[in-house]
Amino acid sequence: MLPGHLGEFSVLKIAVIGATRGIGSALVEAALADGHEVTALARVPGRMTISHARLNVVAGDALDPDAIAKVVEGQDVVCVCLGTTRITRAITLFSRSAEILSRALEPEQLLIAVTGLGAGDSKGHCGFFHDHIFLPVVLGRIYADKNRQESIIRRSLTRWIIVRPGLLNNGPRTGHYRALTDLKGVHGGRISRADVADFMLAQAKAPRFIGQTPMLIY
Repeated sequence: MLPGHLGEFSVLKIAVIGATRGIGSALVEAALADGHEVTALARVPGRMTISHARLNVVAGDALDPDAIAKVVEGQDVVCVCLGTTRITRAITLFSRSAEILSRALEPEQLLIAVTGLGAGDSKGHCGFFHDHIFLPVVLGRIYADKNRQESIIRRSLTRWIIVRPGLLNNGPRTGHYRALTDLKGVHGGRISRADVADFMLAQAKAPRFIGQTPMLIY
């Protein structure tokens, strides 16, 4: 039975790619606390600070087709929370991983992928400094590849949600935020990583934004 048609207390099988820090770590913690089974892909499993009977940690790289196939097999929902700190080199992590996932996922599986505010048609809705200075000068290579990632997901997968959070912080989960698909008049905003994870888990349980690119801000 597909996610979104399950009973309120049904247990989901959720895979998290990019699980050892940030949004991915927060999502693993939230999903386990909510009673679900989680499979986490970790390039360095020792960096996984969460331990739980319902957590399966798979050692592997997001660019390894065999590791991806192992992680997504049998999962209801696959969540991509990849990030990189390499801003001075050519970046292909996001698009290459999307290509691998597009070949590994079954049509009924739901992909929820985090890109960011400024990707795709959200460009120009981040605020003046971010749009005109920080995004093109500092994050240009990252967002060029995030755009490729989004294009691959759109054209290759049947069930997907692309999540574009605003400027991230380490604040608490509040459960109170906006998920916007109409960006008219919107110019940036902030959100905690914990609340991005909260939104992703909510969509895993009852997806309302399939085939959409909601922007998350307070």
